[in-house]
Amino acid sequence: QVQLVESGGGLVQPGGSLRLSCAASGRTFSRYAIGWFRQAPGKEREFVAAISWSGNTRYADSVKGRFTISRDNAKNTVYLQMNSLKPEDTAVYYCAADGTMSWASMDLYDYDYWGQGTQVTVSS
Repeated sequence: QVQLVESGGGLVQPGGSLRLSCAASGRTFSRYAIGWFRQAPGKEREFVAAISWSGNTRYADSVKGRFTISRDNAKNTVYLQMNSLKPEDTAVYYCAADGTMSWASMDLYDYDYWGQGTQVTVSS
């Protein structure tokens, strides 16, 4: 069982930066794949970025070159550094975990554990 808690969301101007954190409980966190997803009002939840237990990463085309996912297994935490933010990045951001796959999946249905989400608003 893994419990996930996101933090770091907030209001930022276009072009600004935020760093989201996903803190996890559990002794085997280092073996979990972690994904970040987001959901804007009236839209489906979509993939943002993911990192495998070995450190392989994947990104949605819309965030490549602007967002960076990383993990600190000693702190049981995964980070999402978001730079050059745009109004279309506004959404609730969720982290998700899965302990059964060795890759960084883009499919939300591959993840078994989810956090409660953190709001990111990009507006002037």
